[in-house]
Amino acid sequence: MRLNEMLGIRYPIIQGGMANIATGAFAAACSEAGALGLIGTGGIREAEGLRKEIHTLRERTSKPFGVNLMLMNPETEKMVQICIEEKVPVVTTGAGNPGIYMEALKEAGIKVFPVVAAPILAERMEKLGADGIIVEGTESGGHVGEMTTMTLVPQTVDSVDIPVIAAGGIADRRQLKAVFTLGAIGAQIGTILLSAEECPIHENYKEAILKAKGSDTVVTGRIAGVPVRILKNAMSREYLRLEKEGAEKMELEKFTLGSLRKAVFEGDTKMGSLMAGQTCGQVKRIRSVKEILAELCEE
Repeated sequence: MRLNEMLGIRYPIIQGGMANIATGAFAAACSEAGALGLIGTGGIREAEGLRKEIHTLRERTSKPFGVNLMLMNPETEKMVQICIEEKVPVVTTGAGNPGIYMEALKEAGIKVFPVVAAPILAERMEKLGADGIIVEGTESGGHVGEMTTMTLVPQTVDSVDIPVIAAGGIADRRQLKAVFTLGAIGAQIGTILLSAEECPIHENYKEAILKAKGSDTVVTGRIAGVPVRILKNAMSREYLRLEKEGAEKMELEKFTLGSLRKAVFEGDTKMGSLMAGQTCGQVKRIRSVKEILAELCEE
């Protein structure tokens, strides 16, 4: 069974729940184009903002969609309740353990797909009752683990009995075929969607993605234990300097989150956090989400 059959969508693709980018409008565009659109909560400061984004999405599409819960968000408990009240069909989770919310989400009939970066974490999520696992390789943009998608997917497939969705390093049909061969039932994509006409990031951010080569990303936060892959720029150099000098973890995290907003909303490509995966080197032109998905899933 492929992911599209499991979720009742056209393509076996989930749109990544990127903080400050995965709005209700953008998720609606992705769902309308045949993927599972996700509303990301990483940049939502008050829980009711999530309800507003869900309503925005439903004004634009009747297709299945989901919500990505960034569990570090202090409003998460309220957001879980909103997902239940609004009958959200799918929830993905990241940046924490969803165990305390799993029973309530499952009782509400919501499919839960935690995002993990290691097979041992996938095994824990299976025991908690997850419907499937999204395994994200270090090639991806944003918060990353250590294992590559090529090693992570087959080891997780061999470790659990629930479906596995691959994320990280997937931007064309060759890579999608590869993760199917490794045992995944579908893929979650992010970097390639940054170039979409409908993607709400600043044009400067899009232009930086189009110009980037695959070697133009760097991982900040390894020393502090919060590794994040972004495009190299003045901000990344400053972050790495602060990190090496021993800056506190929370100071660095705030520095990164504030910089992401600068990139997304202000188009600051020097001091903004331009989150992107290594597939940035494959992103060459602006297209609609419909065109991106059709080409990715052509065969």
